[in-house]
Amino acid sequence: MARAVGTLLDGIHFGEAPRWRGDRLWFSDFYAHAVCSVSLAGDLRTEIEVEGRPSGLGWMPDGSLLVVRMEPRELWRRWPDGRFERHADLSAIATLYSNDMVVDRQGRAWVGDFGFDLHAELLARGPESVIAEHPTTRLALVQPDGNVSDAAPGERLSFPNGTVITPDGGTLIIGETLAGRLTAFAIQRDGTLANRREWAPTWPRVPDGICLDAEGAVWIANPLAPECARIAEGGEVLEVVETGELNCFACMLGGPEGRHLFMMVARDSDPAVARSGRNGRILIAAVDAPHAGWP
Repeated sequence: MARAVGTLLDGIHFGEAPRWRGDRLWFSDFYAHAVCSVSLAGDLRTEIEVEGRPSGLGWMPDGSLLVVRMEPRELWRRWPDGRFERHADLSAIATLYSNDMVVDRQGRAWVGDFGFDLHAELLARGPESVIAEHPTTRLALVQPDGNVSDAAPGERLSFPNGTVITPDGGTLIIGETLAGRLTAFAIQRDGTLANRREWAPTWPRVPDGICLDAEGAVWIANPLAPECARIAEGGEVLEVVETGELNCFACMLGGPEGRHLFMMVARDSDPAVARSGRNGRILIAAVDAPHAGWP
């Protein structure tokens, strides 16, 4: 039986990095250049304006908000007293646009990046060609003091994107969008990653934003189709929630009991299309297994 899907919010450009905090869903709207939040009643609030396209979001133990600024390849910190300052320069690791991120209980952040001009290559070569052959990139590790290093020395990733950490803090699972898979690493004491393994193949779906539930399954937003899919370790597709006429680019579990699935949908991720109008939406559905882990 298909789940009922409703619209929580419409009229956004392109929503990314949804995070449930307190009683609101926080998210970045790329082309509004803002971090926003919305209540379950649909009350929209601009939390902070961010030039350079905001993306990944997370919070440090002291309540500071971390925001990825994609274009300058930086991580910024809004302190509890309202100061908004650069926390880390990611340019030594990120090769084009910094993107999604997960922040753990200690305030350590793992930040992915595009690695190349995805949209230019899609226009020039088409999706099949880009998926078959593309540059890989590294994952940045940002310590709580802002120090930046290669999170997984010697490892290259195919468009590292949505990322989660298991409730025990021991495993990081990341979507390699252009490889059509979820990849797991063991988190070492210093935050570096080791023991890489394929957690689940997802092809022909590809993982954009992802979130983890209490039964150990991962929801993936599929930017190639109007759907959000729940995947078990090993690759079994447990459930698919359809998102109508718009493709799904990010997802998050939240709400009072963690059983609301929020899905960020849009007409297209191409910058020219996304910035041209407010055609993005946030959809919502009730699910059975609640949120777990980080973010």
